[in-house]
Amino acid sequence: MSELDVSKFEKKIEIRQIRHEDIEEILALQKKCFPGMDPWKREHLESHLDIFPEGQFCVELEGEIIGSCSSLMVNFDEYDDQHTWDDITDEGYITNHNPDGYNLYGIEVMVHPDYRRMKIGKRLYDARKDLARELNVKSIIIGGRIPNYHKHADEMKASEYVEEVKFQNIYDPVLTFQLMNGFNVMRINPNYLPDDKASKQFATLMEWNNVEYKAVTRRHFRSSFPVRICAIQYAMKKISSFEEFANQVEYYVDVAADFGSDFAVFPEIFTTQLMSFMDEKIPSKAVRKLTEYTEPYIELFTELAVKYNVNIIGGSHFVLEDEKIYNIAYLFRRDGTIEKQYKIHVTPNERRWWGIHGSDGIEVFDTDCGKIAIQICYDIEFPELGRIATDKGANILFTPFCTDDRQGYLRVRYCAQARAVENQIYTVIAGTIGNLSQVENMDVQYAQSGIFTPSDFAFSRDGIAGECHPNIETVVVGDVDLEILRRQRQSGTVRQLRDRRKDLYEIHYKK
Repeated sequence: MSELDVSKFEKKIEIRQIRHEDIEEILALQKKCFPGMDPWKREHLESHLDIFPEGQFCVELEGEIIGSCSSLMVNFDEYDDQHTWDDITDEGYITNHNPDGYNLYGIEVMVHPDYRRMKIGKRLYDARKDLARELNVKSIIIGGRIPNYHKHADEMKASEYVEEVKFQNIYDPVLTFQLMNGFNVMRINPNYLPDDKASKQFATLMEWNNVEYKAVTRRHFRSSFPVRICAIQYAMKKISSFEEFANQVEYYVDVAADFGSDFAVFPEIFTTQLMSFMDEKIPSKAVRKLTEYTEPYIELFTELAVKYNVNIIGGSHFVLEDEKIYNIAYLFRRDGTIEKQYKIHVTPNERRWWGIHGSDGIEVFDTDCGKIAIQICYDIEFPELGRIATDKGANILFTPFCTDDRQGYLRVRYCAQARAVENQIYTVIAGTIGNLSQVENMDVQYAQSGIFTPSDFAFSRDGIAGECHPNIETVVVGDVDLEILRRQRQSGTVRQLRDRRKDLYEIHYKK
């Protein structure tokens, strides 16, 4: 008798992190699991994956997703005892996720109706427990439904129903399961999920304690998380070589490092200074010659970021890719790694004189000082970009700019301050001054660089952490505090991030 091939009997089941390509299948699954309740929107799940991908799990059987769960991290003590699901999830977008939080908060678990009683839910809960141990959080907290309560609501209070379930006199498919998985009831919250009619809008706040938790000093309530920023108001003047340019750049990086800066920020297209020694007067040809300095430019800034231990927003530079020229801002981290953000909106002037192409992709970058985004000059004047970057977790928005008159400068400044207020973030603008009389279309510059904050009592007066005097070669150095920012998003005089009417309007990012 030949050896039995057991592979034909195998059924592959896998628990893994959710991926972007799973979103449509999970949306369809939710409609099957929770008929009559408002389902996720695609934007919700995309936000989960952008902000906290480690906390999103699914179970796949033979290529079909049959269960999933979502979560975020919070400091639970900062939330009201009677919080709602919308409060704890920022209406499902989890932009309030705190990577230094004490608690993992589970916001949804679902299992395909055809695959229940296969311990799919337990697998998901176990995955969460493993994650809690890995992240060293104190506990997992959930707001659990009590979907059989509607059958007993006329004869007992929600608290009485929970007690009956605890003593196994009544079976509830959710609460019974959670109790069996080691969760303890903390309290009962009314009006937790408005569309949960089966639970009469009640939820049981439940907690599983991580007995392996080790207290970490930095996780205690942090009094501050200062980030020092040096915005460079760069003088455009004639030079004779790339080495002269490099000397000027290094001087400013050295200044930023001397002040203990975490970020040094250079202006938009300040590398056009290199055109001042090129023997080419036609702008469209001069800009192509400028792109030949892309590699030396990248090598210079990478070396300086590591040498001076400063994260550098390297202004922006014209780069030739696939025979098209793009305006690209680079982030040179002090660990030697590099990121880039393309300018999305091209001005008529850039298009006319240099043939610059716009690109797409709104990036948010991780740094040792939190998540940041870069929006080059004109891009800051489109509020949708700032909103998307904030929703993806950015706390600081850097805007290198280059304007030749006061009107253009004020457009950048006013919009940067508006982005700071409406998104509860910090914004930074750094511009060029001086002139390049030898370079067509770069003859005069106007700037007043600055560091801006939201407008509330906890921040700088007038929402200005620091600003340069206009039109002189200098720097402005200022501190912004990410811990104050986080607290104000929760309890400020106004809370734009939390109070946005996502039931009424939303931005759909097509990328």
